[in-house]
Amino acid sequence: MSAIHVKDLGMTFRAPLREEGLRAAASSLFKREYREIEAVREVSFDLEPGEIVGFIGPNGAGKTTTLKILSGILQPSRGDVRVLAHVPWRRERAYLRTIAMVRGSRPIGGPGELTVLDSLRFQQVVYETPDDAFQRALAELREMLDLDPILNRQVRALSLGERMRAGLAMSLVYRPRVLFLDEPTLGLDVSAVGAMRRFIALYARETGATILLTSHYMADVESLCQRILLIDKGSLRYDGPLSRLSAALSPFKLVNVEVTSGTGPAWERFGEVAEASADRATIRVHRDQAPAATARLLAELPVTDLSVGDPLLESVMDRVYREGVA
Repeated sequence: MSAIHVKDLGMTFRAPLREEGLRAAASSLFKREYREIEAVREVSFDLEPGEIVGFIGPNGAGKTTTLKILSGILQPSRGDVRVLAHVPWRRERAYLRTIAMVRGSRPIGGPGELTVLDSLRFQQVVYETPDDAFQRALAELREMLDLDPILNRQVRALSLGERMRAGLAMSLVYRPRVLFLDEPTLGLDVSAVGAMRRFIALYARETGATILLTSHYMADVESLCQRILLIDKGSLRYDGPLSRLSAALSPFKLVNVEVTSGTGPAWERFGEVAEASADRATIRVHRDQAPAATARLLAELPVTDLSVGDPLLESVMDRVYREGVA
């Protein structure tokens, strides 16, 4: 049975409209006009227990809206959603004890005057975690997240990286079976990012938790996820292995070629030149034309080295985020 089941999910918001100026503002008090914004459109997917899946797309694509629906914060306009066999927006206590949502933009809430340990104990009370289970989880989290230096410090005195570690500990101390991670490395420095990635992988491996991860940093996705869900303009545009994502999104291949020194060919004859020097070049050609282009290069030039590959995932996603998915 799937840990997360989503079928034909849709979410439409009504946004108020009015013209600028005081007259329009006064008129809107008595008569409002609205337009409908379709944030999520007929999205369907299933996640199995233990999967770490990357949920990616440009800003405004519908990622956070979908996560809020799955975590029970929002009720969708239509569609069938089950997380661990629960309907999320019913917000049953049994369901809320099995999930956690961590947002990089706001990793920790609650009073800033509390210490991290006080906040963790508060979570123990809220989620009715037995003391022996709490102590076991705390011992694991202290080691995995290096919590000892911050346990007795007030939350308001923590740096962003420390707040992220504390926020994760608060979300995981009751051992949720499903994690929704929304930009978990946002704003962290290089060492903190590496530690966060290692922790997420370790937690999934040791607990078997299902993790749905959103991030604009493709390095996060590449280091943690084998499967990718790509959403654009509210619609799911790709669901499959990370290894095939570039091929699915880009119509081009990159031909890397090196020739005998001093040849100096006119590289543009063979395709779109991505970069070039006197004796080597990277040429962008359409996938269908790659065999013919490489055959021409080998036939017409004194080639010493040649390779054909997909564009870097980072560059492909940069184009997708700027232009959308065709």
